[in-house]
Amino acid sequence: MNRLSIIIPAYNEEQRIGRTLHAYAAYAQQRQAEQRLQTELLVVLNGCKDNTEAVVQQAQEQFPDIIRYITSPKAGKGLAVIAGFNDALTRPNDLIGFVDADMATAPAYFYQLVDEIADHDGVIASRYMPGAQVFPPRPKIKDWGRKIFYNRKVRKLFGLNLYDYQCGAKLFTRAAVQAVIVHMSEGQWAFDVELLYLMHRNGATLREIPTVWHDQEGSKLATFGAGIKMLGALDRLHEHHQKTPLVRNK
Repeated sequence: MNRLSIIIPAYNEEQRIGRTLHAYAAYAQQRQAEQRLQTELLVVLNGCKDNTEAVVQQAQEQFPDIIRYITSPKAGKGLAVIAGFNDALTRPNDLIGFVDADMATAPAYFYQLVDEIADHDGVIASRYMPGAQVFPPRPKIKDWGRKIFYNRKVRKLFGLNLYDYQCGAKLFTRAAVQAVIVHMSEGQWAFDVELLYLMHRNGATLREIPTVWHDQEGSKLATFGAGIKMLGALDRLHEHHQKTPLVRNK
């Protein structure tokens, strides 16, 4: 039986994560019965100041064989995913991925990544490539800004050429994660670019597929100021990795 670990970073998600865990756990039970795929949902509580842990504990009581959680004292999505990667690697998981706690990606669309990974090292969901659907449709000016500023800068600094770097649904093989985890340093939102860049430099084969995405209220990366910080983070990442060459594992 193949084993899948889905990491769910959670920072003050008491209002949303319960629904997500129940939906994902029920879907995981269905897939296990149909396809002999054993799933763990690994919640990483990172710096929570609300009742998220209690909500997760309640869900764990209902699905004790599927849901587990760990705590990370500092807030930061990148820190949470890195902690989740390290924890998932302590068990014989064949595939390791992550998804946002707000269920912008419904379970069926995350498991499309499982179905499509085939002989690739990783597969990532895309909100912007042809065939993707985003609800509600995003303003054209945001799409323009992403293409002109963010994507262009990522291509220039890191040599990556994807439609969507930040989508919160990604899946990788165990070997691909092991090859780069010790080199990861970005603790905030720009960690997605760092992760993809390190895998690219290590020779990983990555596939991008269109997804169905439902924007949720309460996004922590929806302001103009956050976008400016993201651009600055790209410069810092580039400088950091120019000073720390990656030792290839292939």
